[in-house]
Amino acid sequence: MVSRICIVLCISCLLLTSCKSKKRLVSSNKTSKTERVVIPKETNKNSTANTTTTTTETKTVVNPPKNATYAETVSTYINNYSAIAKDEMLQYGIPASITLAQGILESGAGKGELTRKAMNHFGIKCHTTWTGERVYHDDDEKGECFRKYKDPKYSFRDHSLFLTQRSRYQGLFQLKKDDYKGWAKGLKKAGYATDPKYPNKLISIVERYDLTRFDKEVLGGAAAVISSDDSKINTYTVARGDTLYSIARRHNMSVETLKEYNGLQSNDISIGQVLYLHSVKRR
Repeated sequence: MVSRICIVLCISCLLLTSCKSKKRLVSSNKTSKTERVVIPKETNKNSTANTTTTTTETKTVVNPPKNATYAETVSTYINNYSAIAKDEMLQYGIPASITLAQGILESGAGKGELTRKAMNHFGIKCHTTWTGERVYHDDDEKGECFRKYKDPKYSFRDHSLFLTQRSRYQGLFQLKKDDYKGWAKGLKKAGYATDPKYPNKLISIVERYDLTRFDKEVLGGAAAVISSDDSKINTYTVARGDTLYSIARRHNMSVETLKEYNGLQSNDISIGQVLYLHSVKRR
């Protein structure tokens, strides 16, 4: 009897032991089958596109036909930039005819290498004060530094500033605004160009393409308000938001002329200030 009880106990122990081992095996198998969510790496097509796309300013410049003659190329250049030249005349007093003639001559009517790669229409070099972009181009010497612009209008503005801010050109602004011959000769005399034929070239371009018509468009309005009758004085009262440039443009004259009429030494004006729109005789 005792032996039977011992046998039953041994069998029970064996069965319990086997059950535990099976449970352990099942448990270990479950932990080994841990699930992983794999997220595939996606290529960002937009970011790739952004790295290769460049932003450029909207161009309103019209290019001449491929087989255009020189005269057609010049005509296209004038159509592209005459409005800018007139604006510069209004603000800085440089004849539009001279600005256009210089642009045509210096840039090869927009086809020159320097103009194409740097939008530099007047061959203005870097000098020591220039902090903008630059290109290197063979001119009087090999690999000279020239200013690079993002838009042609900045080249025209730099041309105006170049002439107005240098003392050697100040004598030009004493000339009449329609004296294109005096300006052409004065530029050479002041050292703008080394070519002895530079004045004659400018004069020839002005006359061949009738560029003085743009000077007349700018000066026409100013001439219209001039009255020989001292009792009729044309004036303008400065309002909020006005500047000398906006007033001069509204009355078709240059800022310099407006300042001269009113004896102004700076561009400062105040609301309510009365400005003369023509020359007033001093009594």
